Amino acid sequence: MSYYQGRDNKKPTGGRFRISRKRRRYELGSPPVETSLASEGESRSIERAYGGNMKIKLEEALFVNVTDPKTHTTKKCRIIKVKDNPSNVDYARRGIITKGAIVETELGDARITSRPGQHGLLNAVLLK
Repeated sequence: MSYYQGRDNKKPTGGRFRISRKRRRYELGSPPVETSLASEGESRSIERAYGGNMKIKLEEALFVNVTDPKTHTTKKCRIIKVKDNPSNVDYARRGIITKGAIVETELGDARITSRPGQHGLLNAVLLK
């Protein structure tokens, strides 16, 4: 199913615009990728984006690159569980990872700084 991101056919007053053309391919969007915690392995999908660019979408994640702000070192750690997700209350219960989500790792709690549905990887900063 595609998502149309063009102009609506109704005016703010409730009247209708006269449509002069059909919908265009570049006005279509796609549903959001809800990155979840994987049991084994990671899965990505590659989609064509505007201008022929490729967008890598992370569907399931098992590991995260965690940066320690004190020592400025980065390590690849396993994700244990999703603790909190400020973007949506329901996402934390469902275990969905988005930017800003708090995840529990082997090193401790970390906040996700990358956009897994756009970048195709997970980066995080270790919390105190």
